[in-house]
Amino acid sequence: MKTIWHNLKERLISSFNDLGLAWWVEIVTQNPRCTYYFGPFLSSVEANLASKGYIEDLEIEGAQGIIVNIKRCKPNSLTIADDLGEWIDRKVKPVFSGQI
Repeated sequence: MKTIWHNLKERLISSFNDLGLAWWVEIVTQNPRCTYYFGPFLSSVEANLASKGYIEDLEIEGAQGIIVNIKRCKPNSLTIADDLGEWIDRKVKPVFSGQI
């Protein structure tokens, strides 16, 4: 019976997510300057309970200035790094950059 409920819940979450009705945990950090999305969840209560683990993981990794939002959305990306440009070696060119 537990497996049936689990499968039904997964399908329901997927349907809610497709419609933009699923709940997500949005975590914005100031250092590094990133936005993370965790989810989807059926309810804001589930998302809020799960957020504690995500926050703890980010704190262990050294993230600072953590802001948490629980909201209904449909994120296009799960991680958005605002300062990603700092991590790119600008001397490296893509293999095909000189070919047309």
